[in-house]
Amino acid sequence: MELSRQKTVFFRRFIGDRAFYKMVLAIAVPIMVQNGITNFVSLLDNIMIGRIGTEQMSGAAIVNQLLFVYNLCLFGAVSGAGIFTAQYFGQKDHEGVRQTFRYKIWMVTVLTGIAACILLFAGNPLISLYLEGDGGAGAIEATRNYGMQYLYIMLLGLPAFMVSQVYSSTLRECGETVTPMKAGITAVIVNLVFNYILIYGKFGFPVLGVRGAAAATVLSRYVELIIVAGWTHRNKEKNPFVNGLYSTMKVPFRLVKKFFLTGVPLLLNETLWGAGMAFLTQCYSVRGLNVVAALNIANTINNVFSVGFIALGESVAIVVGQILGSGDMKKARDTDNKMIAFAVMCCTAVAFVMLLVAPLFPMLYNTNGQAKELAKHFIMVMALVMPQNAFLNAAYFTLRSGGKTIITFIFDCGFVWCVSVPIAYILSRFTGLPVIAVFALVQAGDLLKCILGFILVKKGMWIQNLVSGG
Repeated sequence: MELSRQKTVFFRRFIGDRAFYKMVLAIAVPIMVQNGITNFVSLLDNIMIGRIGTEQMSGAAIVNQLLFVYNLCLFGAVSGAGIFTAQYFGQKDHEGVRQTFRYKIWMVTVLTGIAACILLFAGNPLISLYLEGDGGAGAIEATRNYGMQYLYIMLLGLPAFMVSQVYSSTLRECGETVTPMKAGITAVIVNLVFNYILIYGKFGFPVLGVRGAAAATVLSRYVELIIVAGWTHRNKEKNPFVNGLYSTMKVPFRLVKKFFLTGVPLLLNETLWGAGMAFLTQCYSVRGLNVVAALNIANTINNVFSVGFIALGESVAIVVGQILGSGDMKKARDTDNKMIAFAVMCCTAVAFVMLLVAPLFPMLYNTNGQAKELAKHFIMVMALVMPQNAFLNAAYFTLRSGGKTIITFIFDCGFVWCVSVPIAYILSRFTGLPVIAVFALVQAGDLLKCILGFILVKKGMWIQNLVSGG
C-alpha cells in the first residue's frame, strides 16, 4: 500500500498528462528541429572538410572552438535580457519587449566589435595554443595556415549572426519558435549546398577547401537574418513589439540598470564557461594533433545527439519564465519538475543510440587510424554522460528562468573553472594517463555539479516574478 502511494506521488510530481507534453513539445520540437538540422548540416560540413585532410579539419575545428566562445558570449547577452522578455510577454507588456530588444542590439554590437578585434589581431597566437602537442612541424604549420584562412572569412559573418540572434531569441521568448526554425533550416540548406560547390569546386567554381566552407557559412548567416527579420516585420499583428521598434534606440537608464545587473552574471557565465570549454580542449590537445582531430569528430556527432536536451532546456526557460511572469508560482514549480524529468528520460534513450553509432561514425573521415580510434572512445564517454548533462542543462535553465543569474554563474562557470579545468590541467600535464581517461575523469567530476543542481532546484530560490510593478 505504501509502495503504491509512493508511486502515485512520484508520477504526480514528475510525469505530466498528454496536454502537458503537447504543450512542451509545441515549444521544444521547432527548436529541436532547427538545432538538429543546423547540427546535422554542420556534421556534413565537418565531414566534407574532414575528407580533404586532417590538417584542414583540425584548423577549422580550432577556429570553431574560438568562435564557440563568441557564440556563447552572444547567447549570454541576449539571454540575460531574454529573462525579462519572456516575463514581459507573459504580462502582455509589448513596450517591455521592445526595450529588451533594443538592449540586446546594443549588447551584441559591443560584444561583436570586441570579439572581432581579438580574433583579427590575436587569431594566430590563439590557434597556436592548440598546436603544442606531438606532430610534425609541417603538419602543425599547415594546420595553423588553414585555420587562419578559415578565420578571416568567418569574421565577415559576425554582423549577420549577431542581429539574427537578437530576432530569433526574442521571437522564441514570445512563444514563436517556428519562424526561427524555418530560417535556420533554410540557412543550413544554403550552407550545405554552397559547401559542396565551394569546398570541392563544382559547377565551374574554384576548389577553395576550408575557405569555401567558411564562405558558405557566411552566406548562410545573411540568408537566415533576411528571413527571420523580414518575417518579424511583415507580421506586425503577431509581433506587436515591432511597432515603433526602431523609432528610437534609447533604453531608459532604470531598465538598462535592471537588465544589466541581472544579465551581466549570465553574460560572464556563458563567456567564461565557453572559455573554460576551450581551455579544456587545449589541455587535451597537448597530447597531439590526433586528439584535436578526434575531439572534433566526437563533438560533431555529440552536437547532433544533444539537440534534444538543449531544446528542452531552452523550453524550460520559456515555459517556466512565462508562468513566473503570470504569477502562478506553484504551477511553475510543478511544470519545472516534469520538464526536467522528461529531459532526462528522453536523453537516456538517445544516449543508447549514440553508443551504437560510436564505432561507425569516425569511419566517414579521411584521417588516420589513431584519430578514428580516439574519436570512437570520446563518443562513447559523451554518450554515457548525456543523461547527466540533460539534468544539468535543465537545472541551469530553471535557475535562469527566475533571474538567479549570480547563482547560475557559480553553478555553471564557477564549477568549470574551479573543478573541471584543474582536473584536466593536472591530469594532462602531470600524469601519464591516456587522454581518454583524462576526458572521462573530467566528465565524472560533473556528478558533484548534479548534486549541487538538485539542491538548488529543490530549494526553489529561483521562483520569483521579475517584472511585476514594472
